[in-house]
Amino acid sequence: MKKFMEEAYIEAQAAAAEGEVPIGAVIVRDGEIIARAHNRMEQDKDPTAHAEMLAIREAAAVLGGWRLSGCSMFVTAEPCSMCAGAIVWARIEKLYIGTMDPKAGACGSVFNIPQDERLNHYVEIETGLMGEECSGLLKDFFRKLRSEEKQ
Repeated sequence: MKKFMEEAYIEAQAAAAEGEVPIGAVIVRDGEIIARAHNRMEQDKDPTAHAEMLAIREAAAVLGGWRLSGCSMFVTAEPCSMCAGAIVWARIEKLYIGTMDPKAGACGSVFNIPQDERLNHYVEIETGLMGEECSGLLKDFFRKLRSEEKQ
């Protein structure tokens, strides 16, 4: 499992290098990565260009359909409500989260959309995989951003 989160972390590092919030995601099926992405909101000028959304789109294209049954997602930071909804709609079976987001997270922090019993799909969630590394990358990014804003 760690090797897949390491790949998501590499995606997050690529986002940071491009000036994007450093979040990365990979989607795995049958032990193989079928999709990978990182945040591209600034580059694409698109509020939906989150790592999770882009990875879901890529996985759907690879599989030739929108149902990602049998797939797991590894993401470096807890998905927001938009992404959590897409994870449910895509029928992803298991979600591995590096670090939680107590301000906007929708997979256990502020909300828990993927495990809401009122919805038609339940997603298993495991948290903390490479948590320190994922959290540190985000903290470093925002520290640098605040430092640049003061100049």
